[in-house]
Amino acid sequence: MRRAPLYSRSDRSSEASRRAAPGVDAGTRARASTPVDRTPNRASAAPPADDAPVRSRLPPWTKTHPRSVLAFCAALLIAALLAFAAVRPQPARVFTQHDIDRAVLHALQTNRLPAPASRAWKAIRPSIVRVRSLEAKRKDGSEEERNVGTGVVIVDTGTILTNLHVVYGAPRLEVEFADGSVSEATIAGLEPEQDLAVLQAKTIPDDLKAATMRSTSDLLVGDRVVAVGFPFGIGPTATSGIVSGLRREFRSPEGKRLLTNLIQFDAAANPGNSGGPLVTEDGEVVGIVTAIMNPTEQRVFVGIGFAVPIETAAASAGMSPF
Repeated sequence: MRRAPLYSRSDRSSEASRRAAPGVDAGTRARASTPVDRTPNRASAAPPADDAPVRSRLPPWTKTHPRSVLAFCAALLIAALLAFAAVRPQPARVFTQHDIDRAVLHALQTNRLPAPASRAWKAIRPSIVRVRSLEAKRKDGSEEERNVGTGVVIVDTGTILTNLHVVYGAPRLEVEFADGSVSEATIAGLEPEQDLAVLQAKTIPDDLKAATMRSTSDLLVGDRVVAVGFPFGIGPTATSGIVSGLRREFRSPEGKRLLTNLIQFDAAANPGNSGGPLVTEDGEVVGIVTAIMNPTEQRVFVGIGFAVPIETAAASAGMSPF
């Protein structure tokens, strides 16, 4: 095994060695004085400059300002954490019943909701028509109005429901739509037992809207309803109330007709409301206003009105809506 050579720093150290060992023979001294191989051993060579401590390669100010270095590193760490938190998907928030109740309460306090009767009016208004019974035209072209009632469009081709007593015996009929247009109308069907008539307008608006009809099978006493019509020719007018009773009977003041299976309601109705719709808060037709009860001869509303269920009224028009 090759031994690593020993290095001599100077000649002075060699001379000192000779003096310190006077007993050494000449051969030994000759061998000792033989020049030593100056080639460095790679295994014992000094480390290269690249392996110097990292600290020696840092800028000089880092040695004199160590706190600044720590602060800078801390800032970088915080920035990295914030960036990670920003890109990390956030877990979905779970809303509690308390959160929902608070949101609903805030909405009710900051937003004014339309009244139920207002919603019903908005839904049914485009389908309401004024029905006028007219006398035959005179020689001068004038004509006299015999009666005024209300009708409701149930088919957008101009089919209208109203009361028989509104149009009975009239030489001419005229209907006025929600947009103000006027058309002549003819009687397309009659149901005397329920005081109903079906009219057909000759001309109709392009955007005529038919009313939505709703079954009365789930109608209950106490349900809110709205009556829309032309009381005493004024209108259209909306009045609201509740269903006061179901399956009522009413006999006409003349005693000629007994109406059965009627809806009793307390929304104000007067002459001119006849033939108009009785609607729910959603504006869906559940009946056709037919009569009011008054023990006097004044024919004004005292709190009891009657409507024919829409199933019966639609059947008179040859329709089965439910």
